[in-house]
Amino acid sequence: MFLGLLLTVLASGQDCQETLSAARQAYEQQRYEQAAEHFGRAVKACGSSAPLLLALGQAQLLARKPAESLATLDRIPAEHPDYVQALKVKAKAQYLLHRDGDAEATLKRAAERAPRDAEVPYDLGRIYYQQGRHAEAAELFRRATTLDPAAYKAWDNLGLATEALGDAAQAQQHYLKALALVHKDHPRYDVVYANFADLLIKQGDYQRAFDLAAEAAGRNPDEPRNLFLAGKALVQLGRSDIAVRWFERAIVLNSDYPEPHYLLSQAYRKLGRDGDADRELKLFQQAAARAPKERR
Repeated sequence: MFLGLLLTVLASGQDCQETLSAARQAYEQQRYEQAAEHFGRAVKACGSSAPLLLALGQAQLLARKPAESLATLDRIPAEHPDYVQALKVKAKAQYLLHRDGDAEATLKRAAERAPRDAEVPYDLGRIYYQQGRHAEAAELFRRATTLDPAAYKAWDNLGLATEALGDAAQAQQHYLKALALVHKDHPRYDVVYANFADLLIKQGDYQRAFDLAAEAAGRNPDEPRNLFLAGKALVQLGRSDIAVRWFERAIVLNSDYPEPHYLLSQAYRKLGRDGDADRELKLFQQAAARAPKERR
């Protein structure tokens, strides 16, 4: 993402360099709102080059400002080499704005421009999966893995789509492929560990599910779902006393996440802590009532 910006820096003055440096640092630290602000200033200081507009649009998207992201990305000319990447970001913004048809059309335009880009069918597959079009999603994820056999997110999501189609055995194989790809080379990627753990809980393989969820939590301790799944497996293993700590940590991270409240209530009940159980059940009901319907 930052190669084009490096060229901009080399050809620009001190104000441009300082602003871009601040923007890049904020982006890499996942402070996306600040990154968007800095990139916006950089556009004024450095000029509206396509790489800089793309960086600004990406930061705005990650800062949950999809409408602003779209406005920025529309400024990138269609003949520029970054245009396909801009289309991919634009489709994500359109999806977050519930413009599914536009997002689908945008990704199909990107596919026409770059038919060998594995990220394009992956992104379209994610939209179809969220819409419940699991067979179509699975086909797109397969296409992505054919284009790029190392596309670990595509393998992971192929597992999700295959699981949704009722083939748990094949889903496991796809998850295992993703695990092999991320184990050493992508140490921060946690999602496939959680997805696989969730499947194993459904199948009653609770110890293995706990191990996977604990690994997910180790990779990303700020994701409450990882902690919740570890606790859920522990309850089934008869260790409600330990599960309580996992649920409590998940709730600290996101008190609006309903499911940890519910299972924490059950765990408290098993431990004879009826007052705490009643409190958590009430909190579950409140969290479920206000649960955000955000798109991801």
